[in-house]
This record gives sequence, structure tokens and C-alpha cells, in this order.
Amino acid sequence: MNLREGGVEQLANVIVGTRNSAANYAQTDTEKWLISQQIYLFESFKENKADIKNENVPNAFDRTVADITVSDGFLSSIKASPDLRFIFYTVATGDEGKDTEMPGTGSSESIGMVYDRIEKKNYSLDLNGLTGITDFPWFVKDSAGIRSVDIGEIQWSPDGNQNFIQFRSYDNKDRWIASVDLFTGKLTVLNRQTDTAWIAGPGISGWDASGDAGWLADSKTIWFQSEASGYSHIYTYNTQSKHLKQITSGNFEVSDVVLSPNGEYWYYLATPEHPGIQNVYRTPVAGGNPEKMTSLNGGSSFYLSPDQKWIALLHSKANQPWEIYLQANKAGSVARRLTHSTTKVFDSYQWMVPDFVTVPASDGLPIYSRLYKPAEGKSNGAAVIFVHGAGYLQNAHQWWSNYYREYMFHNLLVSMGYTVLDMDYRGSAGYGRDWRTGIYRHMGGKDLSDHVDGAKWLAANHQIDAHRIGMYGGSYGGFITLMAMFTQPDVFACGAALRSVTDWAHYNHGYTVNILNTPVNDSIAYVRSSPIYFAEGLKGNLLMLHGMVDDNVQFQDIVRLNQRLIELRKENWELAVYPIEPHGFKTPTGWADEYKRIFNLFEENLLTK
Repeated sequence: MNLREGGVEQLANVIVGTRNSAANYAQTDTEKWLISQQIYLFESFKENKADIKNENVPNAFDRTVADITVSDGFLSSIKASPDLRFIFYTVATGDEGKDTEMPGTGSSESIGMVYDRIEKKNYSLDLNGLTGITDFPWFVKDSAGIRSVDIGEIQWSPDGNQNFIQFRSYDNKDRWIASVDLFTGKLTVLNRQTDTAWIAGPGISGWDASGDAGWLADSKTIWFQSEASGYSHIYTYNTQSKHLKQITSGNFEVSDVVLSPNGEYWYYLATPEHPGIQNVYRTPVAGGNPEKMTSLNGGSSFYLSPDQKWIALLHSKANQPWEIYLQANKAGSVARRLTHSTTKVFDSYQWMVPDFVTVPASDGLPIYSRLYKPAEGKSNGAAVIFVHGAGYLQNAHQWWSNYYREYMFHNLLVSMGYTVLDMDYRGSAGYGRDWRTGIYRHMGGKDLSDHVDGAKWLAANHQIDAHRIGMYGGSYGGFITLMAMFTQPDVFACGAALRSVTDWAHYNHGYTVNILNTPVNDSIAYVRSSPIYFAEGLKGNLLMLHGMVDDNVQFQDIVRLNQRLIELRKENWELAVYPIEPHGFKTPTGWADEYKRIFNLFEENLLTK
């Protein structure tokens, strides 16, 4: 589109596969009646009926002869070169998986393509130019050829003369940043990152090739983040001098990197004072000493004003939800709070600020944790350990938790005399590469032993009866709870496993393959990491809770474990089923029922009779 004159020029026609007609998606009269019945019978559907829509496929428009045809797979990105001669596009092909029978276990490949509008021809990128592309990991048998990769979008320098593309191997061991000669498809590697476990970390991305990266204004320097030092930091690479430079450094992680509009500074969040305290820092683009811009502590996200005079902040603390603050873009300036989002009822309760502690792991490393303790003389001698989900997530920090319901539940437990421990176990975010990959090829290994060490620490240091410790958690936290109840039955008296993975071979391939490789090539990792293989070890009382329309860990996952427990003739377990709840529960009644059952489990099993 010519923005000055308003003319439109079509650069290329693109045909992607074939389209199904909208008629194939029409609902029958019976289906319409059944939907109406659901809304009539159930309050939850009645309250959310506006969300129930008939989604029809858009009508396909007529197409002329195409320049670019994608007959197998789907178009994942497309971008023209600044001079409009070349069109770079990526196509994802392969098995996309079966949503119901085997959720998310499909695999696919990315193909990078270039269309030359003058020569009117397509050609693919020459992936042989990626250093180490033929270096298959040890667990791949009879390997030959080149490894499959995921390909990111092309990024052009400000002057339009240079480019780079990010690549990530599907075995998750390599990330490349490379430039492409659009006349030939030949690649030149600018940076290669390799990890014996898997590539990830803040600004790097653990699932595809879309890590944070870009060009500086000089059109000859690119920037990106890397874990080369063991922690995610900012790096630059000069395409002319071939010089790689580390901009930030230290035993802490950098995230949310922003280049100032005038190109003078990097602004970013960092945690040099404590892994659970975020502040905004800035560093000159050429490198130098970092400057601390905010001092609110807790956690923040930030936005620079277009004139760079102000920093707007979303900020929270452990007992204060997110609020908006504004401060001058100058070190030492005072941030002024602009909002008050909580209600009088919420403010009237004395929400706890937990103790931020480190628990010594059996291998000597510190496990950063939150400790909730009853008032002096109010302890009932029992403890609960909460396990956060997602695996790679940080929760023992000093800002408002995404697990705010659990935070409130912990306040309730403490008021009843329980001590609560919430740990950033091995695999959690915020602590560098080695902590992140500490679960490689064995989920339920060090991440579980960290919790066992936590239980021992409670008994040794906080007057907790070692025989009255319970555990609960959802998703990955539910998985750890199952592994604890099955493999450490003498440590945990009871456990509540919410929406838990029971067999990693049946879970999302894109997540699991990073940590356990594939079940075909590394079956040992899957067997020793899956609770369903250890169910015979159950001794204490186990409560499982699962939504029937779970859109992450499918309901069939918990059903398979139930059958295993039945065949093992175990009796000290029960399953609470929630017919209309997805992975993250939606209804207040579902949440209330779930946590009442968890509370009753602790009351019945952890209190002295």
C-alpha cells in the first residue's frame, strides 16, 4: 500500500491447502436443542451463555493464478524484503497430533522458503549452513542427514541491507541466529547456542525460534539474550567485525529487555539483590555499569513514555495485588502510586507477608521458598507443602502471586494453626540455567527431593511433627504430589493432586520433549518420571481432583491412573470430578468445592486425634 497516494499493489498470491466449506460446520437441530438444554439446566452455562457461539468458517474468496502455493502444511509466517523483491515465508508441515486420543503428541517441521518476484521462482533455505545441523543427540539411533528445525521470522536491519533469522532444532539442543543470502538461500551463522539439556531461559524461548532479538540503529549490530554464562543476559554481535559482546553479567537473570527510543540505553528487569526482587535497570547500549532506576522491590513490569521522560510501572508485593505507578525516568526518583484496585473488604483483612527463606537441599544448594508461620503459640504441629505448577515458573518471589487463590488458602491454613511451605524447586524459573535443567531426563527426581528436604527442614527447625506433613498442588504440582505419595510414602501423610499429569508419554509433546526427549528414543526418562508406574507405593490418603473438560491435562489422564489403583486394590484414594471445569477452573462453586475437599483432607489426616 502506498501510504502517500493510496494505491495498492498485490505482491503475491498465496494458496494454502484447501478450505472446507462453512456448511460442514453447521449445527444440526438436535445439537442446537442440546445446547439450549445445557443453558436451561445449569446455572454456570446460563451465566456464560454469551460465550457460546456458532463459529462458521469464513467463505473462501476466488483466487487467480498463484505465485506461492503451500499444498502440504500451513503458512506460519510471511514477510517481504524492504525493496519488495523477495518474499520470505515459512511453512510448517507434518503430523499436528490428535487432540483427543493423544493430546499434542504430533511433530512437525518448518521449511524456510524465498520467492523471487523478478525471477518468479521459489527456493528453500540451505540448512546445511547451520553449524552442527548434522550433530544428532546421543539418544537418536541410526541418525542421518540434517536435524529438523523451527524457523522464526526474518528481521531486517534499519537500512534494509542486512537480515537475520532465528532457528531452533526440534530436539531442543541448538538455537542459531543466521543471515540469509536471498539470491541463493545460503545461510551464514552469526551465533549458535547449544545445550546438552534444552535451550530456554528468559528472552530465549523454550518452545520455538521466537526469542527476543533485534537490530541496533547502526544496521550492523544485532542483539539477543543467551544463557552462555549460566544466566540469561544481553549480548550484541557486530556483523562487520564479527565481535560478540556481553552487555549485562552476574548471577541473576535479565528479562523484558527494551531498547530506548533514542537508542542510547537498554532497559530491563533484573534481580541482582535477590531472585525474588525485581527492579528496573538500564545499561548504555555499548555496555557499561548498570543503573538502578526503581526501588519499589517486589515485582514490576514497566513501560517507557515515548518522550522517555517517564517510566510507568505495574507493581505488586507479596500481600498487595498489582497497581499502576509513575515515576520520572531518573535513578532515585520516587514512584507515585496512581491506582487503588482492591476493595474495602479485601483491605480489611491482614494478609500475610510470608518469610522469604532458603532451605538447604541435600546437595548443598539453596532452595528459595516462602514460609507461612502461625503466630507464636498457635501452631498445631502440622505442615502443608504447596507445589506450584508449570515446572518452569517462579513463585517464591516477593510480588503478588499468580496463585492468589492458593495464597489466600495459605492465609486460612495459617489461621487454623498450620505451617505452610511454598518452594521454588529444581526446574523453577528465576535461578539460571543449571537450576532450570536440574530435572532433565528425570521429572520427579531432584524436584521431588527438594520437597523431601523441605519436609525434613520443617521438622528440624520449626517444631513440625514429621508424621503430619501433607502436600498439594495443581498440574505439575499435582504430578509432584502423586510422585511424593507413591515414591516417598513415609514422608507425606496425605496429598491432594489437582489436574495432574500421570503419564508424560500422554502429555503435550512440545512441553515434554524439552525435558524428557521422546518416549520412543528415551523411554527410560518417561518411565522413571511418570507416576502411573509407581502407584503401588501409595500408603497415605490421596485425593485427586480433575475437570472433565480439562484443556491441558486431559481427563483421560487421571482415569487411566484410577484404573491402575483399582487393579492394585488400593483403597485409600478418591477422585473428585468436575463436569464443566477446564484446566484452570472457571466457576466459583468449582473452586470452593475443590478447596473445601483439600482442607478437609488435611483436617482429617494431619491433626492429632
